[in-house]
Amino acid sequence: MGQTYLISGGSGDIGLAVYHKLETLGHSPIAAYSSHKPDLEHTIHMDLTKTDSINNAISYLVENHADLSGVVLAASPAPTLSLFARITPEDMQTQLNVNVIGVQILLAGLVKIFKKNKSGAVVGVLTDAMGDSQSPAMSQMGAYVIAKYGLLGVLKLLEADYKWLSVDTVSPGFVETKMLDSFDVRFLDMMRAQKPFQTADQIADDIVEKALNKKRA
Repeated sequence: MGQTYLISGGSGDIGLAVYHKLETLGHSPIAAYSSHKPDLEHTIHMDLTKTDSINNAISYLVENHADLSGVVLAASPAPTLSLFARITPEDMQTQLNVNVIGVQILLAGLVKIFKKNKSGAVVGVLTDAMGDSQSPAMSQMGAYVIAKYGLLGVLKLLEADYKWLSVDTVSPGFVETKMLDSFDVRFLDMMRAQKPFQTADQIADDIVEKALNKKRA
């Protein structure tokens, strides 16, 4: 029997790819969008920068989708390329609203559904631009990388407080999506020459695999 999944950023390239992958596998995805409604069967308006919009979406899901199995956090503003000292308060606030504050409000509300069934999956889309113990963060990625670390913090605490939840992440590199419009074409050509970019479908495969792998209490 198919399962129901909410996809934030459902009108973006990765969100759409996740939607179609879940649908193909017989599940029931719901694409959440903030401004551009995608041409899909199941959609819901949810602006992660507005608390009322998030709460309205939560109320709808609680009332109509008590079988919700998980959520994919694919929403994120495109990066504004800038050195650390040139990050603007406006860009910082936008990135934090979508990646951290809005996500915390959303997940706090969805826990009501997951807790009832003591089962659920949350998959967050991070970025390999964050770096790791072996490599530094990517230079000039500004508020985007900072906010993705904030998203990771939200997910770590969620996992600590609700151990029966399956909480996972994906950290793609450069992906052939509209988000690449933020970069200089010459830079992208140089990076493609070093390593082929991933596709939204490839990232969706990874996300869906993690979303379907749920714990049960």
